[in-house]
Amino acid sequence: MKGALIILAVTVATGFILYVVQKIFPRKSDDVTTDNVTDSRPEGCCGQHIVCEKDSLLAAVSTEIEYYEDEELDNFRGIGADDYTDEQIEQFRDVLYTLRPDEIGGWARSIQLRGINLPAAVKDELIMLAAEARTQQ
Repeated sequence: MKGALIILAVTVATGFILYVVQKIFPRKSDDVTTDNVTDSRPEGCCGQHIVCEKDSLLAAVSTEIEYYEDEELDNFRGIGADDYTDEQIEQFRDVLYTLRPDEIGGWARSIQLRGINLPAAVKDELIMLAAEARTQQ
């Protein structure tokens, strides 16, 4: 019985020490949010693996910005994914739902290169549409 209490005490102490160390020295990956995810991605990856060039939706990784008759979306640079109004979200949807299936990946890459955060709801819809486009290929 005494041995079990010692093992329990050592386990609790070790857990507490690890917790404190993690709070004092957090890993870089613990600080990643959807708003600053570009800081921790491997080069050439958009972070949306369903619509990433590495998964061959686009033929090659391109750093050239291509517009899809959506120049007005440049006004949303720097706005957080959760900070859009309903009207602004609809602007993104209007563009997204007019794209051909083969343009979805390129549009996602263009948005990322332009420094625009997609609204959270539109990002989910984009991933869904990209998955559908992939299954139809």
